[in-house]
Amino acid sequence: KKGKVETADRGTVFLDEVGEMPPELQVKLLRLIQQGEIAKVGATGTIRVDVRIVAATHRDLQAMIEDGSFREDLYYRLSVIPLVLPPLRERAEDIPELALHFFQKMKEKHGRPDLILLPSLLPYFSGYRWPGNVRELENLIERIVVMARSNDISLSDLPAPLQRQEPALDFLPMELPHSGINIEAIEKELILRALKKFDWNQSRAARFLDLSRKTLIYRMEKFGLRKQQDPTESGGHRGTGAA
Repeated sequence: KKGKVETADRGTVFLDEVGEMPPELQVKLLRLIQQGEIAKVGATGTIRVDVRIVAATHRDLQAMIEDGSFREDLYYRLSVIPLVLPPLRERAEDIPELALHFFQKMKEKHGRPDLILLPSLLPYFSGYRWPGNVRELENLIERIVVMARSNDISLSDLPAPLQRQEPALDFLPMELPHSGINIEAIEKELILRALKKFDWNQSRAARFLDLSRKTLIYRMEKFGLRKQQDPTESGGHRGTGAA
């Protein structure tokens, strides 16, 4: 019967993790690329095929050439148009958007439309190194959606590796002090900015932050956030905890 390569004649063959290919198979692949032919098991002759090869690997093939585990001639045959896709940890600015995309996708998949992923949790995703790249992120988001105990995703709902991370703050729309900042300071700043954005309208600010109005009021009291009174209204000044 036809094998994968013969079936792909005048088409494309994708070889995933080509760096794991054993030496004897590397020889056969090299012959396919150089001569454009294959020898089927048990056949007395060869068959001409015209295929385009697309190969991928997470291994360092040049290092493998040096230690003799990957053929140098095969490497240069494959490396006609090399494309480098950086790992997710080197694209931290993409992580929040990807996390929210997968969160929406998994909410629909598992029938949990009321789940809310608070913006204050996104820095924990950006601070993780993601050795499994995008697949790991997608699977982790699905686990959170399935296992969430309430509609408001909290820090305790995140897997332990994320909880242990120092939250990455670079993507947040605020200026950060050189001395550093903690997660409660971030939460306070986000709430304060949302309130100012909507002229201290608590209902609109709560919707903007994906919070209930009751939760917003609780956190305002927790951080001592109150609207500053205009001195012209009372003829004097009143202190506020928003400083």
